[in-house]
Amino acid sequence: MAKIRVTWIKSFIGYEESQRRTIRALGLHRLNHSVVHEDTNSVRGMINKVRHLVKVEEEIGQTK
Repeated sequence: MAKIRVTWIKSFIGYEESQRRTIRALGLHRLNHSVVHEDTNSVRGMINKVRHLVKVEEEIGQTK
């Protein structure tokens, strides 16, 4: 399965609480922090909700 890298690039100050919880659910802890997730529908839905706060890139390299 494909992997995607999600990077938190913009602060959630001033945004809804649900968007703050979504950022935390993605595993992001601070600005410019990146995490790698499987490319699933549930992860894509979370990314779509906070697309203005994160950057998404396809992870290229080893797949296990």
